[in-house]
Amino acid sequence: MRTSLQEKIVAVCDKKVAQKGTNVGLSFYAFFANKNDDPDLLMEAATWWIMTHKLDHFEKALKIKALVILER
Repeated sequence: MRTSLQEKIVAVCDKKVAQKGTNVGLSFYAFFANKNDDPDLLMEAATWWIMTHKLDHFEKALKIKALVILER
């Protein structure tokens, strides 16, 4: 996964945890605007989420952040 996407995921996870607490769940759509302006990046995130890690639709933000950090 490209570095810019990793950084965005970590930032969004941090923001959501700060707003809603450590139990907050996210889907990979949380890292994108409501319009699909970068389909390649969306597919990269979806592939990482669904195919690589076989994650459920919603996962805890802290789990997602940990997975991203481990891959750096």
